Amino acid sequence: MVLSTILTHAKKHPALIPLFVIIGSGGVGASLYLMRLAMFNPDVSWDKKNNPEPWNKMAPNDQYKLFSVNMDYSSLKKDRPDF
Repeated sequence: MVLSTILTHAKKHPALIPLFVIIGSGGVGASLYLMRLAMFNPDVSWDKKNNPEPWNKMAPNDQYKLFSVNMDYSSLKKDRPDF
């Protein structure tokens, strides 16, 4: 229903097509980033029975951030105790 309305407006006003593309790609990008955070972030624990604290099993050289500026994770040493 919403898609048919968007297509009808796009046919009547072709100048709106870039707006629909940009808004749609922004929504898809936000959804994919939210899914990445929910699946791969060590702060989120989906399996509390087998791995209740996944942040304790992270090595110091594991990069879990999407983008890091001026940080070389391969040269980091372990400076914390094991739990």
